[in-house]
Amino acid sequence: MRYARSARRYIAATAVTGMVTAVLVVAQAFLISGAVSAVISDGAGPASVRGLVMALGGVVVARALVVLLQELHAHRSAAGTIVELRRLVLEHAARLGPRWQALHGAGTATLLTRALDDLEPYFTRYLPQLVLAATVTPATVLVLITQDWPAAVAVVCTLPLIPIFMILIGRMTQSVSQERLEAMKVLGDQVLDLISGLPTLKALGREQGPTERVRALGRAYRRTTMSTLRIAFLSGAVLEFITTLSVAIIAVEIGFRLVAGRMDLFTGLLVLMVAPEVYQPLRQVGFQFHASANGVAAAESVFEVLETPVPSRGTLPAPDLRTATIELDAVSVAARGAWAPAGLSATIRPGGLVALTGPSGAGKTTTTQVLLGLLPADRGRVRVVPDGEGPDGAVDLGEIDPVTWWEQIAWVPQRPTITPGTVLDNVLPGTAPDASQTVPGSVVEASQATGFDEVVAGLPQGWDTLVGSGGVGLSVGQRQRLALTRALCSTAPLVVMDEPTAHLDAASEAHVLSGVRALHASGRTVVVIAHRPALIALAEQTVPVTSEPMEPASPAATSSDPSPAHESTAAQEEA
Repeated sequence: MRYARSARRYIAATAVTGMVTAVLVVAQAFLISGAVSAVISDGAGPASVRGLVMALGGVVVARALVVLLQELHAHRSAAGTIVELRRLVLEHAARLGPRWQALHGAGTATLLTRALDDLEPYFTRYLPQLVLAATVTPATVLVLITQDWPAAVAVVCTLPLIPIFMILIGRMTQSVSQERLEAMKVLGDQVLDLISGLPTLKALGREQGPTERVRALGRAYRRTTMSTLRIAFLSGAVLEFITTLSVAIIAVEIGFRLVAGRMDLFTGLLVLMVAPEVYQPLRQVGFQFHASANGVAAAESVFEVLETPVPSRGTLPAPDLRTATIELDAVSVAARGAWAPAGLSATIRPGGLVALTGPSGAGKTTTTQVLLGLLPADRGRVRVVPDGEGPDGAVDLGEIDPVTWWEQIAWVPQRPTITPGTVLDNVLPGTAPDASQTVPGSVVEASQATGFDEVVAGLPQGWDTLVGSGGVGLSVGQRQRLALTRALCSTAPLVVMDEPTAHLDAASEAHVLSGVRALHASGRTVVVIAHRPALIALAEQTVPVTSEPMEPASPAATSSDPSPAHESTAAQEEA
């Protein structure tokens, strides 16, 4: 209810249908008791009870309609709530930044795909029964008190046994459900890592290596699932036994009183009709609790993500990066017991081509993340000096609204983001022409500058060729040239690139270098992570990035958050 609008509407509607159901249950008991007692005790004919029978038919139809509406609304609300929670988690995870994503990214992906689907049983089965327990049970107990207080006493004495056993068994189920969710997350993490690294494993002939590990995780997940089912069956048997025994006690007591003539037939039938309805909602709550426990565990994980505090963001508009100077003043970022980078100072002037150099793990990718405003510096600061302003007019990057900052930056990572669609869709997202139109001249010129025109010429349908997720259908060098073409077609005055020539052969590297020259020649400010001499030779300014170990007494040394850059570097080196 706190995070999803669909849940709030559903709770209100379920409360209304629960109250209507309570009225219909009581009315049905009165009608059946009245009709049967009139026929048996008074010898009434069909004509005498016709009105009661017709009213009973109307009540039965009304209950069926209420159940139908409840089911339809439950499934729609469950789908809407799951969609809303997924959107909220995705948006919040994006705001939490790359450091949090490096630690929790795979688990969050599993949570958003498989785990949240378990919320549907909570909405469609458990929650309606919980509302009925809060409406039907009090209404039927009130009827028993007004009609036959000895039966009401018996119900009041036996009714608490159901929630007591539900609590005891529910605590067992909760722990098992948490274990099942954790097993599912671990299995999802392993599978995602395996899929992403499968090409490398295949190339090294090690694709069969993780098979046994995945099987072991699958067996662990199956064991936790079967444990949940065993507890569910046990709780069902216990609750069924308690409710059956309670109703039997009341029925025997009514039978003795009817034989002794101390109760009329109408009251006896009414009590027998109402007594099971007192226990039924609570019994169903116990039955359906286990179907919903996995969804509740997933929802708690969602709330844990949503309640993670987001780093503060600035509100000032970003200066024009076409003329502004960016100054890094003793920037240091803590990662894995070291500063990487350590005390980095540099001045990036508009229109320049700057290369960040240094050994793997020195913090070059982390430096670009600081420049992009995705990661705050633990020490030092990044300042932006507008054109014509002195040091007094500098604006700290942490005070700038990130949206206005990102609008002026084009980011070209080692693995460019390529979405399913045509080649032209990826070069000009959202502005692809119709089949009857020609490719814009700016796109053709940009592709010629980066050498991507040769790639397009070799594709079966040219610019309209479909590519898969991540650029399936294009080689690594072709994807890099596509990303450079996209950056060249944009109007962003600052272009940041993470080793664009990595993993490329000599021919592909030459095309990428040509694209970097074209970006620089267009007047952009280009910041590039460079390892290869050919790329470093293009730079007007070289900034060495170094790291150093932390002092043992440093407070920042206790930080357990690894830098995403180091995570990526470690994964690449291991591969």
